[in-house]
Amino acid sequence: MSVLEALALDAGYRSDSPVVRGIDLAVEPGEIVALLGPNGAGKTTLLETFAGLLPRLDGRVVVDGVAVRSGDPRAAVRGGLVLVPDDRALFRGLSCEKNLRLAVGSARRSEGRARLDQALEWFPALAKRMKVDAGQVSGGEQQMLAISRALLQQPKALLIDELSMGLAPVIVESILPVLRSVAREQGTAMILVEQHVRLALEAADRAVVLVHGSIAFECSATELAADLPRLERAYLGESAAV
Repeated sequence: MSVLEALALDAGYRSDSPVVRGIDLAVEPGEIVALLGPNGAGKTTLLETFAGLLPRLDGRVVVDGVAVRSGDPRAAVRGGLVLVPDDRALFRGLSCEKNLRLAVGSARRSEGRARLDQALEWFPALAKRMKVDAGQVSGGEQQMLAISRALLQQPKALLIDELSMGLAPVIVESILPVLRSVAREQGTAMILVEQHVRLALEAADRAVVLVHGSIAFECSATELAADLPRLERAYLGESAAV
């Protein structure tokens, strides 16, 4: 069974003008999907709709066989969908440790400590920054913190919008193996929106290309990495067929 499914999904900001249309997409346990497309293709709209930040105009979102209520972010989180938005949505006036503790919630003290330790295993660079306010650490550390906080919620499906925004490639390259490891070891399904195509394809199992609000094509990440002109043709509105 797929972890996350979109079925005939229409979404957008106005009922008479959907941004994405007829989206059929399934993500399997442990699979990382790179959601690619030019600016304005509807990638962020799709993730925000999955996460309940936007109501669906039509269609369904299903997690582990259970339909997720439209336009209800709390229901999405309860269902196992967690979004890391492009602005990271950290509590900038709280320490890194307190940001992480909010994700642990009401877990028993020993369990909460173990989960915080897990976050530091993922990203050792955070160890010396735990008492520092989230707004005072570097952009790379903020992204590590945002991803750690999301993972500590133990999502069934993790959605990451613009992973590399404002970051040096070397920072992104240190984050991608963590995502790959979590997906493999915990079976977490992931959708990764990323403008740096080569970086996204290195981490992903499959690529889904969104153009003008619809899926232009999808294929394995390795297949697309070997034929990037196909992606360029899709971005330009030309046929994506080989």
